[in-house]
Amino acid sequence: MQNLEGNKWYRGRERLFVAVDCVIFGFDQGVLKLLVFKRAVEPLKGEWSLIGSFIQEEENANEAAKRVLKEITGLDDIFMEELKTYSKVDRDPGARCVSISQYALIKIEEYDKELVEQHGAFWFAVDSLPSLVLDHNQMVVDALEHLRHKVQFYPIGFELLPHRFTIPQLQSLYEEIFQKKLDTRNFRKKFFSLDLLNKTTEKDKSSSKKGAYLYQFDLKKYNTLQQSGFNFLLLKK
Repeated sequence: MQNLEGNKWYRGRERLFVAVDCVIFGFDQGVLKLLVFKRAVEPLKGEWSLIGSFIQEEENANEAAKRVLKEITGLDDIFMEELKTYSKVDRDPGARCVSISQYALIKIEEYDKELVEQHGAFWFAVDSLPSLVLDHNQMVVDALEHLRHKVQFYPIGFELLPHRFTIPQLQSLYEEIFQKKLDTRNFRKKFFSLDLLNKTTEKDKSSSKKGAYLYQFDLKKYNTLQQSGFNFLLLKK
């Protein structure tokens, strides 16, 4: 990095910290969950917090968030997007700190459970979260609002599902995201019209003897819709 000590425009300026905070969503047994941990440093040590880090000198915000996710969950190459910058002057009692929030969607059965436990992290249902430090509660509210908007136009909900899933699981996911019941007939009709699902010959019989067929998403069609989007306004609030 270029040495700026000799530049008069940088000398004597107050230093501030730049951090990333990650809103990490998972979907488990029909419940949308968020991964949080107890803060390990002062101030506010021991209180519930989103998982984050200061950005290191040689990385950008996206790289810092990917590093944090890898360190905590053992996962990489997952869906993650930058959400919003939080820069209120008094947001952090420890120091002047600007935070760039990122939200991530992970398949909850794939993360490294031992690694998460080592960092003292826990999953909570999004509708029963503990109070979080600083402005992290607002970050979660903003992330949920963004997620609800995004899934109406892009099929990112599949990033939270196992590779094979039932239609009831799929509907349950969207109901959790929107926190409301959806009409089953309309939901199925809308999703099948997208021609995005491939039916397998296997069934999930965990909830009934008859069972429900397992589906996989069509990767080629999924990638196309990731770029162009779709109209799923059936779910509009």
